[in-house]
Formats: sequence, C-alpha cells, structure tokens
Amino acid sequence: MPSFNLLSPIEDALAGAGDLGRALIGRERVRLAVTGLSRAGKTVFLTSLVANLLAAGRGARTLPALEAAAGGRLRAARIVPAEVQATPRFDASAHLRALAADPPRWPERTEDLSTLEIALELDPRSMLGQARALFAGPRQVTLELLDYPGEWLLDLPMLDQSYGDWSRATLARLRRGRRAEAAGAFLAFVDALPATAPAEEALARQGFALYRDALRSCRDKLGFRFLQPGRALNPGPRGEAPLLWFFPLPHAETGDLAALLARRHEAYLDDQRATFFDPFFRRFHRQAVLVDALGALHAGEEAFDDTAEALAAVAASLRGGLGLFDLLTGQGVRRVGFAATKADHVPSRTRDALLGLLGDLVGRDPAGPLDAATSVHAIAAIRCTEDDVAVLEGRPVAAVRGLRLDTGRVARVYPGEVPMRRPEPGYWDHPFFEMPVFQPPRLDGDGASGIPHLGLDALLAALIGDLL
Repeated sequence: MPSFNLLSPIEDALAGAGDLGRALIGRERVRLAVTGLSRAGKTVFLTSLVANLLAAGRGARTLPALEAAAGGRLRAARIVPAEVQATPRFDASAHLRALAADPPRWPERTEDLSTLEIALELDPRSMLGQARALFAGPRQVTLELLDYPGEWLLDLPMLDQSYGDWSRATLARLRRGRRAEAAGAFLAFVDALPATAPAEEALARQGFALYRDALRSCRDKLGFRFLQPGRALNPGPRGEAPLLWFFPLPHAETGDLAALLARRHEAYLDDQRATFFDPFFRRFHRQAVLVDALGALHAGEEAFDDTAEALAAVAASLRGGLGLFDLLTGQGVRRVGFAATKADHVPSRTRDALLGLLGDLVGRDPAGPLDAATSVHAIAAIRCTEDDVAVLEGRPVAAVRGLRLDTGRVARVYPGEVPMRRPEPGYWDHPFFEMPVFQPPRLDGDGASGIPHLGLDALLAALIGDLL
C-alpha cells in the first residue's frame, strides 16, 4: 500500500512560501521537467530548448509562439553558473559541439538526472511591476530544467499498486504475443516455482536476473516501453541495490519468497518516493513528456499497443496528480505537454494526423478542477528535413528530403500514412511506415543563432507562456 510521508505537506508548504516570496520581489522560479518514453529524444529536445532560448534572449526570433505568449517582454537569457548542486548538470555545450562537428553528430543520450537553470530577464507586466523594478531591478524568471530517464516515469503508475496487483498486471502483459517469447526463460522459471517457494537469496537473485533480461529483450529487440520497475533497466548512479531484486510471481500472496519480494517491492517504491518523487517530482510546476509515436508505428502493432498502454497509464497518473493541498501551496504539476517527436520525418500535411494520433493515445478526458491541464503537440526539436514530392506507383505523393545518417546522401522519403487515431487491425496487414534516420543539420559556431525546429515554441508557450 502507498506510504505517507508526514514531512511532505510541511516541505510543500515551505516550498510554496518560498515560491511566493520570490514572486513578490520579481524573482520567480519555474521548474520544468522533461522526460519521455525511452529513445524519444530528450537530450536533443533540451539542447534545442537551451540554444533557442539563449538566442531569443539576444533578439533572434527563434521561438515566436513563446515570444507572443510572453507579450514580447523577453529582454535577455543566460545560463545560471553552477554552484554547489549535488545533481549532475546538463551539458548543453558538449551537445552543441556534437551538432557543430563535421559531419554533425546527434548528442549522446543521458542516463541520469541532470539540471540546468536559465535566467530570463523580462519587462514588467504591470504598473506595479514597473514600480517594483525601480527598487528590485528587472523582473527575472529562473527556468529550472530537469531531465530524468523516461524509464523512471513508468514507475509512477506503480505507486498505487500492491505487490500482488503489480505482479498480476505485469505477468498478464508478459504472456501476451511477442513478449511471451522474449520473456520465455523468465516465465518458465516463475511458472515452475511452487506457491510455497522459500525465501532463498539465490532463488531471488536468479529470478531478478531472468526478469531483467526479459525486460531488456522487450525493450531492445521488440521496441516495447511499458517495462517496470524503471531502475531495473536504468538503475542510475547508485547502481544495483538489493531492493531492486524483486520480480512478479503468479502466487504473489503466498509463501516466504513472495513475502520477501513484496517487502522489496514496497521498499523500492518507498525509495523512489524518498529519492525522486518527493524531492523532485512533487517540486515540478510543468512537465513535458516526449513520445516517439512514429517509431512505435514503425515497430509494428504490438510495440505500438505497448506504447499506447504505457502512455495511457502515465497520462492518467499525471492528469490526476494534484490535490487541494497542492493547489494551496503551489506545488505539484499544473500543466503537462505531451509531444510527438520527430514530426519533421513526415510531410507537413501529415502532421495534423500525428497530432490527432497522439491526442487519441493520451485521451481527451476534460480536466477536473484539481487535475493538471494537458495539451498535445507535434514537434521536431531539431528539424533535419524539408518537404518534397516523391513518385509512388506513378503518382506524386508528399515526401520529405534530408541527409540519411547511414549514407550521408540526400534522400527523398515517402514515410507512409499516419492514422488520425489508434489504427484499426487492417492497418497492420501490409508494410505501412518507414522510419528513416536523418543526419542533423550542422550548426554554425556554437548555435548562437538558434537551432531550426518545428513546434518547439508552441509547446513552450503552452507550458510556461502564462508565467512570463
């Protein structure tokens, strides 16, 4: 059962008071967390966000929708120098150097929490703000960016599950379709265990190793994303600890082994609350969730359905994440932006369909008065194609043109049709979608003039425009 931390309400109240105090003197702080289902392009997204915000602060029109939402008040932007933070720093400079190389390279993935702060200097919004600026100086909003592994996001739906409920749901997924083959060794192991299996350490370690191998096969070979617990795939800098050594059991309520695994399951969730969800997640004001919906289409029906199931679970958890006390203290996620990435891999006429598909997957239930507001977007954090026309079976079709990463040569690609909503079964009967990998555009210098993108400004306007 979920545990309750008595300190959380007190800490929330103190954090809310601190936020209010900073706002009164024109020194607001906005915490924007960025995550995504694995391989959705978080590092690329953050690199582009940083470069384009800095360029906008120098007067370049790199983010017109955000500029409009801010009323043209942005005057400067700078990276806040590091001080004594314990959390690793997002290395935007290294990622920009990769994009400026010859040939340009996509930035390396990050595997841990990382943060970066950008100070935005803005003109006052009101007469009161102008008067305050005479004494306190220009209004400044510090945008605190936090990047965390997408695997950890999938632990969010686990927080309200008992070990027995989690075991039943996880095994039901593993026994479906292609997962059953990928998890064959693990399923054979747990199905052979008696209901009264003893709490032997060697048995628990063997089961966890087989379960982790099954998760890795589902991710790396099949393209699946709904894989829990997240730290089994990405343990973070602390490495593997005994509280990770649990796995689902068919008989989750009986026997000494089940009791041991249930204790570890509970300890894992308590640790995630204490080390991530309470100190970090509850402090987010806004959340961006990146989804490679096109990659899921390319991976086939089962991978797509798995992504849809993961996204629906995450969306439900995020949308219902606020309570009355959160509203009073100003803590908790208030806005969530879901973004289908790599929108430049399809021609412009298809992007509305991509937007509709993501909206269908996330769900369009109206937010209640205590729920976080959600929006959906189709973006390319770094645009690496242009629209073009190809010929398919003697007729012209909308296509995209770019440099293929594997050959370095210009290629004109007709990716296929993107459905407006979750595809019908007949959609999967024939080859339907090509997902090429394009080379990023080479940046001039250090990216001081910004990075070409699609829709990044609209996403940022939806997430933080009201605070600027």
